[in-house]
Amino acid sequence: MNNSFFTRKYVIQGIFITTALLIVIRLFYIQIIDDSYILSANNNVLRKVIVYPARGAILDRNGKILVQNEPIYDLLVTPREAKDIDTLLLCDLIGIDKEGYIQRMEKAKSHSPYRASQFEKQLSSTTYARLQEHLYKFRGFYVQNRTVRSYPDSIAAQFLGYIQEVNQRDIERSEGFYRPGDYIGATGVERAYEDLLRGKRGVKNQMVDALNRPQGSFMEGKYDTLAVTGDGMVSSLDRDLQILAERLMKNKLGSVVAIEPSSGEILAMVSSPTYDPNLMVGRDLGNNYMDLLRNENKPMFLRPIQASYPPGSIFKIVAALTAQQAGMIDANTRFTCNGGYRYGGGRGLMRCTGVHGTIDLARSIEASCNPYYANVFARMIDGRGMSGPQAYDLWREALMKFGLGNKLGIDLPGEKPGLVPTSNYYTKIYGSSKWRSSFNISLSIGQGELGITPLQMANLTAIVANRGFYYRPHLIKGIGEEQIVKPEFAEKISAGVDAKYYESVIEGMSRVVNKSGSGRAVAIPGIEMCGKTGTVQNPHGENHAVFFAFAPRENPKIAIAVFVENAGYGGTWAAPIASMLVENYIRDTISLPKYLQDRIYNGDLRPKPKKPVEVPQTALNNKKEKEKQQHGTSALLVHHSQRPRRHE
Repeated sequence: MNNSFFTRKYVIQGIFITTALLIVIRLFYIQIIDDSYILSANNNVLRKVIVYPARGAILDRNGKILVQNEPIYDLLVTPREAKDIDTLLLCDLIGIDKEGYIQRMEKAKSHSPYRASQFEKQLSSTTYARLQEHLYKFRGFYVQNRTVRSYPDSIAAQFLGYIQEVNQRDIERSEGFYRPGDYIGATGVERAYEDLLRGKRGVKNQMVDALNRPQGSFMEGKYDTLAVTGDGMVSSLDRDLQILAERLMKNKLGSVVAIEPSSGEILAMVSSPTYDPNLMVGRDLGNNYMDLLRNENKPMFLRPIQASYPPGSIFKIVAALTAQQAGMIDANTRFTCNGGYRYGGGRGLMRCTGVHGTIDLARSIEASCNPYYANVFARMIDGRGMSGPQAYDLWREALMKFGLGNKLGIDLPGEKPGLVPTSNYYTKIYGSSKWRSSFNISLSIGQGELGITPLQMANLTAIVANRGFYYRPHLIKGIGEEQIVKPEFAEKISAGVDAKYYESVIEGMSRVVNKSGSGRAVAIPGIEMCGKTGTVQNPHGENHAVFFAFAPRENPKIAIAVFVENAGYGGTWAAPIASMLVENYIRDTISLPKYLQDRIYNGDLRPKPKKPVEVPQTALNNKKEKEKQQHGTSALLVHHSQRPRRHE
């Protein structure tokens, strides 16, 4: 019994001695060895200053600066420390009133009385210099350096995008990476490559005195971390070509997309109207954004990848290629044009722009003959020994290999796929699967329900230039110092039509420009440009003008699509713009007659503002009463009027 008692006694003593030794060792480690506890103990005299990295610069394909950084300054405040402030002096220095001071201070207090938060953002260098002389008078206030974007040439606004302050949703989605007051790419390349452009934040531990004045780095910067500048980008854009394209599209609505066929790199991309990207920088960003948003011509709308139009006559190129691959026609197939195409048992008529007689494939493209392609479509849908919907599905599948009805995968957010309706769409509309080519014959000439984006038009041109393949169109050709190219942009994609079927089509496109076609007025001496004009029907006003082309015929350097809204014939407006851009890119000159150049430069094709029609109040009241009585019937009529019409 006694032995057991003494054994327990020594065990308990051992436990106490061991515990005491551990405490002594831990205190020695904390106080002598581990300096991090000194940092924690001195927090009351330290200021953690976030060091924001510069975003990566963006250059054009020739190394010219498109986007760079310039310094700005944010004024921060720790509300608990802000005492005995000369508010009138501070307000005068940073350009706010006393009410603004109170609102900002209340907001800072609601964020945290003990932690620094933003009081006024993006002070200019001039304002900062004026404030710096008096900053010691404003206890609790200090300035934080950062950078914002600057655009030396004020071009490519929609392509480059802009940055803005993060919102709560951005913070939540980043899983804590972003903090209030940080900036993030909002649109364009800035958004698409945000993770690479933003860089990594650093932290500087700064000692301050009782008056909040910096007294140097803590522990000689031992615990500081360096900011890492974001990756620089080399874009595919040609700065000079972009400047010219924007100048040519001034006062016009539409798009220009130019692609290097051998790589898929976008040489120029214009969405018109555009805007000065410098408007989206600085303290007036919010007001400028709302002004642009309210603009009736929609400068914030990225037409090259978001607008979808019927392609018009340029679609005949795809029709000719896919029909050859399907074995329905060949280069020598002839159809007769007597000025129109009869369908639906002779009850419907698709007119042509002329009477072309009996013509082959190349001539059909040169003359842009509607009846020729109506006959081609009829063979594709009616002549394959299967039902209309089954044949249509094969036709649609062939179109989608050309990138129509699909997103092409450009490195920009917001791309739209366009529209190639399914066979089920027509079966549902007509209430039966027994429909044939006469039911949607307008598709044969690129009208009807078809919709393709200007980017898809340019990519289609690149496919023809390459004789059957393309690379995904992209805007960034190199990332970082090693100029890394994303693997998806190096993938060679087949359009599903053998190379041998392209020559007759290309011959027809060459004749459009260089012989007697609708683009002959814009031929380039010494450069064989192959193109196709189009005039797209517009039920809301003047027809749209479209032209796509590539040059030269052998070893093409550029493929381009120009779409000008409400401009009429493609050869009148779109073709001259394309010709000037192609020649300027290939040999840095323009030989088009000066009078024609001046017409393009000075042309104003913007829709005229509609004047509101004044309606007498009595008539307005009568109209409202009538609408109430006929509301159900009116809604039904509107719905019915939106249904596609059967072409019979």
